[in-house]
Order: sequence, then structure tokens, then C-alpha cells
Amino acid sequence: VQVVESGGGLVQSGGSLRLSCTVSGFRIDDDGAVGWFRQAPGRDREAVSVISFADIMTYYAKFAKGRFTIFKGDTENTVHLQMNSLKDEDSGVYYCAYGDPPPPKWSETAEFTFWGQGTQVTVSS
Repeated sequence: VQVVESGGGLVQSGGSLRLSCTVSGFRIDDDGAVGWFRQAPGRDREAVSVISFADIMTYYAKFAKGRFTIFKGDTENTVHLQMNSLKDEDSGVYYCAYGDPPPPKWSETAEFTFWGQGTQVTVSS
């Protein structure tokens, strides 16, 4: 299984970015969950949003609700994270991950097995 992220960059505060994640080697429609996580310098990696296509379920961290949207892409095995109203504190490296944790554990990074290399998001005021 390979996980590849794209779409990061520099954006002004209040702006938007769309991150993309492509998972190869496994059909994400069949099982498991795809999650977006982020890590700022000096901080622990934290869950942002998770989606399971088999169950059509989603999870959003409190800070992401109302601003971020996770959804399946038109291309097979692709997941997007649309981020709007970005704030300085949203800056960090954003990682995509694939795994098969039960929904109550979706916010736990250790529950996801396959990870991408990350894409940098920088929000400037």
C-alpha cells in the first residue's frame, strides 16, 4: 500500500486549500478508513478528519468542523480535504493515512498503518 499526498502550499489567512490523497495497492471503497492528520513544529501529530467509504462515515476534529470537508474524489482511491477559512494555527505538515481502526479510534494516529510523506501547509497572516 502506498499513500501519496499533494496540494499543500502557502496561503493567506482566511484563504483555502484542497489537499489530495491517493492510496494505491488497496481498494479504499471496500474497507478501512482514510484520514488526514497534521503536525506543527514542536507539537504532536493530531487527527484532522477521517472518512470511511464502506460505512459512509466521517470524523472531524473540533477545530476542523465547519471549515474543513473530507470527501471522496472522482478518481478511484482518492480522498480530498477541502480547507476553508484557514488560520495561522492551521500551519503544519499534513499527512494522509490509511488503516482499519474502528470509528471510536479514528482520532488515534497509532491506529493507522500506512502513511504518506506529508505535504506542508503554511498559513500567513
